[in-house]
Amino acid sequence: MAVISFKCPNCDGELIFDPSTQKYKCEYCFSLFSQEELDAMKPAQTTEPQNADAAGAGKASGKPEDKKQSQPGNKAGSGTEKDNTENKESDKEAGKEADAVTYTCPSCGAQIVTDATTAATFCYYCHNPVVLGGRLEGKFLPDQVIPFSVSREDAEKGFKDYVCKKKFVPRAFYNKKQVESITGVYFPYWHYNTRLEGKMQGEARNVRMWRTGNTEYTETKYYQVSREGDVKLENLTENALGKANQELICGVMPYDFKDVKKFQLGFLSGFLAEKRDIEKKQIEKKVQQEARESAEKLMREQINGYSSVSVKNADFRALKEKWSYTLLPVWTITYKAKNGKIYYFSMNGQTGKVYGELPIDYKKISLVSGIVSLVTLVILLLGGLA
Repeated sequence: MAVISFKCPNCDGELIFDPSTQKYKCEYCFSLFSQEELDAMKPAQTTEPQNADAAGAGKASGKPEDKKQSQPGNKAGSGTEKDNTENKESDKEAGKEADAVTYTCPSCGAQIVTDATTAATFCYYCHNPVVLGGRLEGKFLPDQVIPFSVSREDAEKGFKDYVCKKKFVPRAFYNKKQVESITGVYFPYWHYNTRLEGKMQGEARNVRMWRTGNTEYTETKYYQVSREGDVKLENLTENALGKANQELICGVMPYDFKDVKKFQLGFLSGFLAEKRDIEKKQIEKKVQQEARESAEKLMREQINGYSSVSVKNADFRALKEKWSYTLLPVWTITYKAKNGKIYYFSMNGQTGKVYGELPIDYKKISLVSGIVSLVTLVILLLGGLA
């Protein structure tokens, strides 16, 4: 499997995607390159994945061993992912170790350990960004991506502005170290466009009320109504990562798909990225049902001029469908409280919309309550003396 790193042709520094300029930036000489210029470059890469437990031996010899044959769908000669299946103390441990895969950094030769769904990460030794190209090939090659447009600086500022307005958040949640840990991640989604043909029948009612003397009258008229036509729905999205925190990734929706671009590996440089582990067939019926319900609602809204309408029958069928495997950008921070609970903060990497569950500092609440009680007591005592 190819481990790819994009190099600056001027100084050989690492190139990362810069959301502010929508170009590729060298963090050493500050050169900027367009997508076309990046396409003309040959990225540095290695093709030597190895087992996590064999990392030390592989690094010493320079010849990592492959202990598992290539899986279907891997390109010939691209290398293999290797699971460590030796000396397992339990099936649970075996499962955990099988998910750990090690790759060689093309910049410094150190070992990069990832889980089974990571597609882009950083070398923990030289901190250079790397893209695990083999994770995103064949059927796992994304069709499109919305690149980050919110920069790290803006994300950090947005996080601080959001948190500092909250009075009872622990200081540790937004100290300098915590703010600097904010991470840009591309999450995988299934993107769905469709055009449906349908018809609807229902019953409409008009109610008129009036009073004559002491008598109140109500008149209800019933009408049979129907509508039919085509409904075009665009930009329906469904999460494609099983391990993802649903609140974290759904809370920052929606995205504006006018900025969607054809996928290029370079967009991942400088960010983390996850590979999907939920296939289209697993969510296809659910998304199609949601599309039919949306189409019914839109058609129902075309029936106007009545007091109420109840749908008796609706039938829709898809005339055209398009599914796209898409990566969407999210800035995220996690925080582990003293009680062990994990708190998440996320920001839409395109629009800046924020979502998060914030921890509460109960010591601050107790202190403020105590001060308020003391001040109230003093006022009452002074009032009594007066």
